[in-house]
Amino acid sequence: MKIICIGRNYADHISELNSERPSEPVIFMKPDTAILPKQFPFVIPEFSNDVHHEVEILVKINKVGKYIDPKFAHKYYDEIGLGIDFTARDLQAELKSKGLPWEKAKAFDGSAIISDFSSKKNFSSLENINFELTNNGTVVQRGNTSQMLWKIDEIIAYVSQYFTLRTGDIIFTGTPSGVAKVQPNDILEGFIEGQQLFRIQVK
Repeated sequence: MKIICIGRNYADHISELNSERPSEPVIFMKPDTAILPKQFPFVIPEFSNDVHHEVEILVKINKVGKYIDPKFAHKYYDEIGLGIDFTARDLQAELKSKGLPWEKAKAFDGSAIISDFSSKKNFSSLENINFELTNNGTVVQRGNTSQMLWKIDEIIAYVSQYFTLRTGDIIFTGTPSGVAKVQPNDILEGFIEGQQLFRIQVK
């Protein structure tokens, strides 16, 4: 399986990082080794002093697809989850300044938190899903899928122009504003519509 991530998909997050608003989705990848095993703590890597949390709605692909028409994209997933795209912001800034790829800052071991998934039938509208991340009990990120620049079906159609989607692939759909540095002993908890989907300790 592969992990496909969408960057700059929430306007407020684009603004907080002083990034340029893209004219089409920004895509980057994480390998399967980026997945943090369940019940493991997130260990801040020694190569970074500024790792940020980025909470995101996740979609799990349920069948093979290529050049998917947007109107049929809804047939290629039936589960929604929540995750964190951990980002070594200092390393990312250095790489971006040199025009180099972001992978070392985005795809390192343990950089992807993936919750359990639930049926999309549990949501009245996939374009109105509330989600949030708390750090030590305080809400630090809050978003709603209505704020996405590109909706889930649009993302799937776009990505499938470049990569064949396969069963089990996971798409990270972008993060809202509020990204911030994590510290040792932080407790990060992710929620969709008030239901806790993960709890991660930082070390």
